[in-house]
Amino acid sequence: MPKPIIRLATPHDTSALATLFDAYRQFYEQAPNFLLAQRFITERLKQQDSVIFVALDDEHIVGFCQLYPSFCSVIAARIAVLYDLFVDANTRKTGAGRALMLTAQQYAADNGFARLDLSTAKTNLPAQALYESLGWEKDDIFFTYSKEIVVTAKKQ
Repeated sequence: MPKPIIRLATPHDTSALATLFDAYRQFYEQAPNFLLAQRFITERLKQQDSVIFVALDDEHIVGFCQLYPSFCSVIAARIAVLYDLFVDANTRKTGAGRALMLTAQQYAADNGFARLDLSTAKTNLPAQALYESLGWEKDDIFFTYSKEIVVTAKKQ
């Protein structure tokens, strides 16, 4: 495979991106739901509340990376959360994931983000190897917690 081309996602990418996003969700043991994936990706692109990069092999989208802007109170600075990184199973080990990660790092540097954060499954050893090869450090000090919230009011 030639070197992947990385670019920002556009609304024209929604269908192909939603297919990959649905596969990403299934990787994390969610039920397949293309319509949910399509709606979510469409909203992110329309509302511009995340940045999505896509990796292309020729003209087909084979991977994506999604960043969410945030803040870190401790360092009193803007950060970004690299929440999603996914490369189609048939295209892994071609450099697409690495190229997406490097693009995300450059985007963060160019846009004043002091840090990128990410989390991944403890069993996702290939991803961990990629992150560590790019200088990312595993956090052995903090635990990550989450709590599901039952939504009682619809956002207007």
